[in-house]
Amino acid sequence: MQITDLKDFLDAKVLQYNQPGFIANDPVSIPHQYKLKQDIEIAAFFAAILAWGQRKTIINKCNELFSRMDNQPYQFILNHSDSDLKALLGFKHRTFNDTDLLYFVEFLKQHYQKFLSLEDAFLPIKSEFNFAYLDIEADNEEFTFSSSACMQNKLIKQNLTIEAALNHFRQYFFSLPDFPRRTIKHISSPLQKSTCKRLNMFLRWMVRKDNCGVDFGIWHNIDTSILICPCDVHVDRVARNLGLINRKQTDWQTAVQLTNKLKEFDVADPVKYDFALFGIGVEEKF
Repeated sequence: MQITDLKDFLDAKVLQYNQPGFIANDPVSIPHQYKLKQDIEIAAFFAAILAWGQRKTIINKCNELFSRMDNQPYQFILNHSDSDLKALLGFKHRTFNDTDLLYFVEFLKQHYQKFLSLEDAFLPIKSEFNFAYLDIEADNEEFTFSSSACMQNKLIKQNLTIEAALNHFRQYFFSLPDFPRRTIKHISSPLQKSTCKRLNMFLRWMVRKDNCGVDFGIWHNIDTSILICPCDVHVDRVARNLGLINRKQTDWQTAVQLTNKLKEFDVADPVKYDFALFGIGVEEKF
């Protein structure tokens, strides 16, 4: 298939799947239940983190989680008491359990006490590290900073990369004292050579702006053009069959390679093709 033909094919599939009918059966339906920006962020973050397995199960587990928060996640995060946390005990989805959940809640509480948006957690100029974290090493993973702890005085939007944002976010996320070591596996970063599928999907939801009604576009400091395509098993399979990926392994560089190829079709919004690749793989069993 020629490049122009492939672009036309994928553009048509984007139009087919990037529309409200896509929402109901996808984890993105969870944040669409909310109107407040912070509720949307929190719901989307958990929906993305829990997004492995069957989509129906993911949606059910997310609904269960937020029902435990009285369907007011932002208010619960900020104002919960120790006794309120008992409502979270026993929650489990695959390897994510209540120990992980309680740390997630504590991190979000600490963050939202300082910032109005979760976007700031991905901006190295905004969020701060706990320097005790510098010596952390767990699960044979060595943690290093992707940028200086002495940040520049001003964040220059066009110089931000998603790789730097994701590396920073993981380090910032685990900067609270006494974080559970088991929870480390639930937040990936390029430093671990992960595709970071869940976080890239979360960023797509928050950053992309269009009039199609699926992605929210409520964050403004990260440019759509630098987003990295979420590379799950369906996207990976379809992209390889279409000749968009030729790396043997599936890792961070594979996601970058795929995104760079998609930029040949739309340099300003390459990750819109996630709709096409995922839809072809899941809905059409390509």
